[in-house]
Amino acid sequence: MEPGRAARHPPKRRVPRMADPHPLFDDTSAAGPGPHRAYGAPPPASAAPAPFPPPSAFLSEPVSSLAAAYGSSLASQGRDIVDRNLDRFIPVGRLKYYFAVDTVYVGRKLGLLVFPFVHQDWQVRYQQDAPVAPRFDVNAPDLYIPVMAFITYILVAGLALGTQSRFSPDSLGLQASSALGWLLLEVVAILLCLYLLSVSTDLSTMDLVAMAGYKYVGMIIGLLSGLLFGRPGYYLVLSWCCLSIFIFMIRTLRLKLLSEAAAEGVLVRGARNQLRMYLTMGIAAAQPLCMLIQCMDHKEPPPPPPDKELMGASTPSPPSFGY
Repeated sequence: MEPGRAARHPPKRRVPRMADPHPLFDDTSAAGPGPHRAYGAPPPASAAPAPFPPPSAFLSEPVSSLAAAYGSSLASQGRDIVDRNLDRFIPVGRLKYYFAVDTVYVGRKLGLLVFPFVHQDWQVRYQQDAPVAPRFDVNAPDLYIPVMAFITYILVAGLALGTQSRFSPDSLGLQASSALGWLLLEVVAILLCLYLLSVSTDLSTMDLVAMAGYKYVGMIIGLLSGLLFGRPGYYLVLSWCCLSIFIFMIRTLRLKLLSEAAAEGVLVRGARNQLRMYLTMGIAAAQPLCMLIQCMDHKEPPPPPPDKELMGASTPSPPSFGY
């Protein structure tokens, strides 16, 4: 070995250092946030608790579950109370029976209202102590025809006023309120008479409303006849409709108000049955009377006398169908 030259030693291999099983400090250089964190790597989960708990944690608590159950029970109880009070004054379930009609029933019922003389069987059919639906029995009362007839009557009355040059938007409201007022007054009067006379019957308030509303069919036919045929046609058809509704009410109510013996055609005896018979006749006679009173509202007033000094000639009267 030459002097002055250091001896060459082979390079030493670097042995990886073993992790100390008991380090004095934790190595946080790789986990902590900083510029050395890889790009796109998700941030480390924070060990600190969130300031507000998630909604699921709140809903899962027993108190919130109890409050939700209590609120739902209150809502169901309130709905039951509303349904009971509503059924007390307006039997919604019963209304479905009065509107269970079809086209065949409506056609047969209209024919029965106009021509009640040819009909023989007026008995209402029952099934399991309950009357069958109107679409299966033409004698059953319904509310579809009275409601539609009421609306149609208001429209036809407005048309009649239009031919007399007396139509205005307020006239339809006046006609509707007048017709509805007469209908309610008639039903209340019948209920009051039944109460004062202590007449037991299975007629309900809806039955009376239906029977009182059938007269609007005859009133519509009379108004249309007046529009088409003038005064003679109006009075002739209206008189026929008044007689028809009278016969219809007599034959319908006698099975409801009179005794079973009177319904079968036996001579009515006794003061009690005589009173029921007079009540039946009075209710039936009230129908054509109400028809005539309401139809008088459409009678055209006499035209004012022409002012010859201002107009210079007589002013022709507005068109009318003459009733």
